Amino acid sequence: MEMKHFSRTLLIGCAMVVAQAGVSGADSYRTIENSSPQEVVDGIATKAVRGLANVTTGWLEFPKQIYLTYKEDGAAKGIFVGPLKGMGMALVRSVAGVGEFVTCFVAYPGFYDPYFDPAYVWQKE
Repeated sequence: MEMKHFSRTLLIGCAMVVAQAGVSGADSYRTIENSSPQEVVDGIATKAVRGLANVTTGWLEFPKQIYLTYKEDGAAKGIFVGPLKGMGMALVRSVAGVGEFVTCFVAYPGFYDPYFDPAYVWQKE
C-alpha cells in the first residue's frame, strides 16, 4: 500500500513539472535559427527545470533500481545488484541534472533535448 501511495505522489509531481515546464522536442530538426523566440525561451526553461528536477530527485534512482531489478531479475539480484545500480544511476542522473542546468542556454543535444532517456526519474524506461 505504501508503494502505491509513493507512486501516486510521484505521478502528481511529474504532472506538475510537465505542466509548468511544457513539452519540447516535438520537432527533432528544430534549430535556434528556424524557431521563434518563444520556442527558444521555452526550450531553455524546460532544460533548466529538467536539470533542477534531476538534481533534486536523482536520489530516487536508488529505490527505483532496487525495485526494477527485483521485479525483472528476482529477489537475489534485487537485494545485491539493485543498490549498486541505484547508486550508479543516482549519481548519473544528478550529474546530468547539473549539466543540463548549467548548459540550459545551449541548444544541445538536439533542440534542448534531455541528455538521456527517460528524462525524469519517474518516467518509464
